[in-house]
Amino acid sequence: MEAEEEGAQLAARLAAGGQGHVLRFWPQLGAAERRELAAELRGMDVAEINRFFHRARGGVAAGAPDGRMEPVPRDVLGSASRDRGLLPGWESRGLSEIAGGRVCALLLAGGQGTRLGVPYPKGMCDVGLPSRKSLFHLQAQRLRRLQQLAEERHGEPCCIPWYIMTSGRTMESTKEFFQKHRYFGLKKENVVFFQQGMLPALGFDGKILLEEKGKISMAPDGNGGLYRALGAHGIVADMERRGVRSVHVYCVDNILVKVADPAFIGFCLEKGADCGAKVVEKTNPTEPVGVVCRVDGVYQVVEYSEISLATAQKRGADGRLLFNAGNIANHYFTTAFLKDVVNTYEPQLQHHVAEKKIPHVDMETGQLVQPEKPNGIKMEKFVFDIFQFSKKFVVYEVLREDEFSPLKNADSQNGKDNPTTARHALMSLHHRWVLNAGGHFVDENGTRIPAIPRLPNGRSDAPPADVTANLKDASDLPIQCEISPLISYGGEGLEKYVKDREFRAPLIIDEDGIHELVKNGM
Repeated sequence: MEAEEEGAQLAARLAAGGQGHVLRFWPQLGAAERRELAAELRGMDVAEINRFFHRARGGVAAGAPDGRMEPVPRDVLGSASRDRGLLPGWESRGLSEIAGGRVCALLLAGGQGTRLGVPYPKGMCDVGLPSRKSLFHLQAQRLRRLQQLAEERHGEPCCIPWYIMTSGRTMESTKEFFQKHRYFGLKKENVVFFQQGMLPALGFDGKILLEEKGKISMAPDGNGGLYRALGAHGIVADMERRGVRSVHVYCVDNILVKVADPAFIGFCLEKGADCGAKVVEKTNPTEPVGVVCRVDGVYQVVEYSEISLATAQKRGADGRLLFNAGNIANHYFTTAFLKDVVNTYEPQLQHHVAEKKIPHVDMETGQLVQPEKPNGIKMEKFVFDIFQFSKKFVVYEVLREDEFSPLKNADSQNGKDNPTTARHALMSLHHRWVLNAGGHFVDENGTRIPAIPRLPNGRSDAPPADVTANLKDASDLPIQCEISPLISYGGEGLEKYVKDREFRAPLIIDEDGIHELVKNGM
């Protein structure tokens, strides 16, 4: 009887919100299917979803932003390549904050590996490194090394809490993966999982779509769902309880990410920023990446699809693209700013609408429809939507080859952003670390393999800085070289392993020592 009463209450609430069709197949459902659908609907605010739809579809278009865009001014910009003299000071400040327990990392890990062709979360992906480490494993070990560096510098044990935002689809498998691997050597109490919200997919008429007769078509609410989730799960309060003041937010799929990067954190602290964006220089006008800039004086990310080619091609006096601050979803926030966002600004954020081909159940026939063209929308918010509320915003530019190689697609011929490109990017970086620390690679004949000068960003007028920034393997494929994050976070401390030594690839340097997997042609 209770189940019937609940069904009637659900029907009344859905009908009042114009979504009564969702229960169209209720009579055909078994008891278990009814329970699952009722549970899904119980947590759904239909009136709110309708409001989201009307706001998202009815938002006044401001027109193309081209004429209102301004590049990032130099006074808010720090650069890992152009401000080398300031880097040690920024890094020292960041390590001091880490040593004091005032820094945490926040990982956006809600994405499934669907485009990678795997049925599990992206963070569990193994891109084929000699160590077979997953993205989660690499990031956890970078945190462990960073804690060690801060302890060595300041003489006090410390920890960097790691908050991991999953989605409904990735929560359980992510937690199981961490448990299976004993949290990769981190303390369980310092790894905090929480879940972002989900929103139903809607038809162009605002009607909720069904994935099955007893299942709503749901999708995560975008990485900007972070801010609502922070409030819903008490995460900001937990950060405050732990004494955290600086938060590094990043996406799971970048194999080169410097988790809780002390130089980035130190730069933001020195600038007194409440919000910062790490960027890479965009060198190709048509590269499909959003740019950080000001529009009508307000900082935001303008998507590449919103910029005309003429604007994208504009160059400054130095020959660089005028709008070159490529967004890589890598951000700094103060805990105080996040608290203001959660309590005050989050409800003001408007959803972005993505028109999609969404498989759905036909309400008349009950048959599953696989549309050939977009038939509905998914609504999401983006993590960078809150830049507009910052009182002191800064931008930190890093070298792409040092810090950005995203994993988005399955391996394919001439593909990009796939396991092969990610693996090559990491091995190429580690090769340069070895060269910079005074090591050398030799071929099967014992002849040193040359390293050739690379023109940064294709520009011949940029002065060479050091080996790390300017030497690259002469062959198309990188030297096979992998250095455990437990040995080096960013290339530091390798001289004792490699200085004035010659190696044959593949080379692995880890906590068990130096391993040359091929010797004397064997």
